[in-house]
Amino acid sequence: MKYIAAALFIGLTALATSPAYADADDMKWVAKCMKDNADAKTTPEVVSKYCNCMNNKMDNNETQSISTWEKSHPTEMKACEKEAGWN
Repeated sequence: MKYIAAALFIGLTALATSPAYADADDMKWVAKCMKDNADAKTTPEVVSKYCNCMNNKMDNNETQSISTWEKSHPTEMKACEKEAGWN
């Protein structure tokens, strides 16, 4: 549980300091993405970078979660994995 809490904190902190215009909706999507990837075999920092990258690639009017959207956008997913250092 501490791992999830740390990951959410890092993700929300990254959103708050992001140059993009993060709002409550963005924070909700990133938090869900972080939760969806809580069992990933990588650090919370990498998951946070990935989730924020994916969120930034999505249209502001998107209604799907990041975890759902990534399935139909493999190019964006690969780019964010690379940017986040998710190997």
